Amino acid sequence: MRIDILTLFPGMFVALRESITGRAAAAGHVQIVVTDLRDFACNKHRSVDDYPYGGGPGMILQPEPFFLAVEQLRREDARRGRVILLTPQGSLFTQETARRLAREDRLILLCGHYVGVDERVGEALVDEEISLGDFILTGGEIPAMAVTDAVVRLLPGVLPAESVADESFTGHLLEYPQYTRPAEFRGMAVPEVLLSGNHAEIAKWRRRQSLLRTLLRRPELLQQADLSEEEKSFLRREAENRKLNVVGLSNILDTVQF
Repeated sequence: MRIDILTLFPGMFVALRESITGRAAAAGHVQIVVTDLRDFACNKHRSVDDYPYGGGPGMILQPEPFFLAVEQLRREDARRGRVILLTPQGSLFTQETARRLAREDRLILLCGHYVGVDERVGEALVDEEISLGDFILTGGEIPAMAVTDAVVRLLPGVLPAESVADESFTGHLLEYPQYTRPAEFRGMAVPEVLLSGNHAEIAKWRRRQSLLRTLLRRPELLQQADLSEEEKSFLRREAENRKLNVVGLSNILDTVQF
């Protein structure tokens, strides 16, 4: 995969040289190319923003530098690439989104900044708009790094297959609790079942803990989870025993798939 990132602040992306993304690039699993949007400015001052038509505070990123940059990047590599604008108005980025994007052979990430990006970029250049959540950041650089990290770790060969097959959001559930040595720390002991060596019981405990953690922390995920009738009964009992006041919980447990 090739991931192109268009940004006003290329120096921010030094973090991608570290950890898993850095190792993946070194091993040839991904090529990450960071391009300065100002290189495509149409004036001697290398400015790429201007005042908004109609008035208002702040500055708007102009369309021409984005179009020129993407056209140049496509001349460098024949793969068209999926163009993604990082914006608070985009669709929420999820693990499922990361899996879908990891199947692409190229991504071109556009980092917005200032008040926003000229609407014509979204209308005529962008394939998809993505947001990390309902909050505002200074620009699209941190979201672009988050998307890159989430996608790269899913590429074949970057991590062992078992590492990404059983983690949070797999099957629309949160991951079960994890423990390591020592078996007891400051009076807190590792659950006995994990020390038993009984793999069937360990698997059963982990599944129930995953269900319970999702119920307590992210109950809305259960609407898409693949649950058996026994598992739904388990969740109902836990909700009743803990006197959970989760809005719509009964409806969630009545509509989950099985």
